[in-house]
Amino acid sequence: MPGRAMRAVPLAGLLAGCGGVQSALDPAGFEAEQVARLFWAMLVASGVIWVLVLGLAHYASGRREKPWSQRDAGRLIVWGGAVVPTLLLAVLLFFGLRLMPELRAPGGPLRVHVEGEQFWWRVRYHPPGGAPVESANALVLPVGQRVEFSLSTRDVIHSFWVPALGGKMDMIPGRTNRLVLEPTRTGEFRGACAELCGASHALMAFTVRVVEPAEFEAWLAREAAPAAAGTGHAGEAAFLAHGCGACHSVRGTAARGAIGPDLTHLASRPTLGAGILENSAANRAAFIARVDEIKPAARMPAYGTLLDTEIAAIAAWLGMLR
Repeated sequence: MPGRAMRAVPLAGLLAGCGGVQSALDPAGFEAEQVARLFWAMLVASGVIWVLVLGLAHYASGRREKPWSQRDAGRLIVWGGAVVPTLLLAVLLFFGLRLMPELRAPGGPLRVHVEGEQFWWRVRYHPPGGAPVESANALVLPVGQRVEFSLSTRDVIHSFWVPALGGKMDMIPGRTNRLVLEPTRTGEFRGACAELCGASHALMAFTVRVVEPAEFEAWLAREAAPAAAGTGHAGEAAFLAHGCGACHSVRGTAARGAIGPDLTHLASRPTLGAGILENSAANRAAFIARVDEIKPAARMPAYGTLLDTEIAAIAAWLGMLR
């Protein structure tokens, strides 16, 4: 019994890797479901071929008493090495191409533009008949609706990927690529940059929250509004006095910067720094003071020279931006 338990531990760990908020094998979107179905079909077919090849090798090396004739060996090479693999690849190609029309079909009326930066995500919602809504490092999507993404970048190649919702798409300077995602169940999922883009490539993630359509409409209306934070707070004064508003925008205040992430509703986002830290007062303060240590090569300077009281005030005020 102990031996069986020990053997079960690696298997359990292997199977656990098939689920979670960033698993392509636990699909929560139409595109991801199609890709996962094709993957499992390919896996089963590959397993059958593997067993057949091993069986043939075992038969040829031990069970067969006579040597292979030149004619039989030639037939085996032609059929086993050329004809059968060509037919199998043709079948897989057919099923793969058959998915393309559905996966590349146009999205619904909601458009989302995501721009890869070093090393974060600029997000702009384009609702039908409404003004664009700015956000950053987090996405909220309505379940059951096809959403069309336009993906671009101005610096280096990035790659936008939410494994649980669909395939990845590269972001290439000077070009805008298109991707359509259709979430099929609610929940929170994780996306990431899938292309090496610099020192903090591994620290460039984002969250995707899929909600009911009515909840999404209510959220989008709140996101379009100015920040719900009282003016006159000491943190707001320090934020503006030390030049933070030159890079960041907080709608409803004098901060109108467009270089860094929009912070208008920062407190409503679950993470900081593009998915690397929990959004807490302590982490906000640490990010302000030591961004160079937390996120190497980030273009935001560290503000460790500020007084602790000023950093704490800014962190507290940012925590009010809902």
